[in-house]
Amino acid sequence: MSYMVQLDTAFFGSMGFSIIFNLRKEKLVPASIGGMFSWGVYLYAETFLSNDALCYVAAAFALTIYAEIMARCCKTPATLLLVAATIPLIPGGSLYKTMCYLIEGNTQAFMTQGVYTLLLAVALAGGILCAMTVWRLIAKCTRAAFMQRN
Repeated sequence: MSYMVQLDTAFFGSMGFSIIFNLRKEKLVPASIGGMFSWGVYLYAETFLSNDALCYVAAAFALTIYAEIMARCCKTPATLLLVAATIPLIPGGSLYKTMCYLIEGNTQAFMTQGVYTLLLAVALAGGILCAMTVWRLIAKCTRAAFMQRN
């Protein structure tokens, strides 16, 4: 599938979930751009990294930094933008395959696919956690430096 189609789909998918989550009109576009951005980072990371989990970490990290910056610009909690923009990264296809193997009774494939799905979910959460930690440390150091100057 073409990269532009994937990015457009990520944009409109995030917008759809933003509408479902009742985000205000002025926050729909930043959240949707965040979804497109996160998928773009994932696609870009895929060209350099062979491990999907590392691509998820990179995309989640970049998305969280984006959400923190846009939260300041839009004067809104970063979580609102982050939740809607994370939608393209959710490993729905992998989860679907996991459930299909379970229903078919293919235990070995179920276990393998289940571990892979769990790995992607943990990578997504880990990327978000790392970015939030880095953001808070930078903010804390910046505030401390500012206070010392004044």
